[in-house]
Amino acid sequence: MKLNNLKDLMIHELKDIYSAEHQITKALPKMMEACSSEKLRAAFQDHLQVTKMQIERLDNVFDMLGMKAQSEHCKAMEGIIKECESMMSERADKSVMDAALIGCAQRVEHYEIAAYGTVCTYAKQLNMTDVMNQLLMTLDEEKATDQRLTMIAEETINIRAER
Repeated sequence: MKLNNLKDLMIHELKDIYSAEHQITKALPKMMEACSSEKLRAAFQDHLQVTKMQIERLDNVFDMLGMKAQSEHCKAMEGIIKECESMMSERADKSVMDAALIGCAQRVEHYEIAAYGTVCTYAKQLNMTDVMNQLLMTLDEEKATDQRLTMIAEETINIRAER
């Protein structure tokens, strides 16, 4: 796809995000399996459900743009997930693994926060208020997940891993 203008770039980025979200739905169950903390497992489970809703929201965004939802393989998310898989293969104490999984998950969230922030800015510039509002909902969810993970890490996981 040739990128002739900001709308083309936004669509390109949306395809990347669509791919990233699908990759995340495959990675989260593995992360849930690898963790020992019920609180962390519940956070991953909740985020899996939220991610599925985010994919539906992206489907709606593509509809608003008059397009069928498409993905363009997100190499960045592939790399982040590969690093996470590598971490999960390490021999680690359970609480240390939980701390590592939070770090992995936050890398995912930070990528998504950057990606959604970018497309929100493009949609705003293009006066696509409806599209922007859909994307802002997801951006807020990603930020909330990141905050939840930080809270879990600080309240229990990191304390246990320190011992």
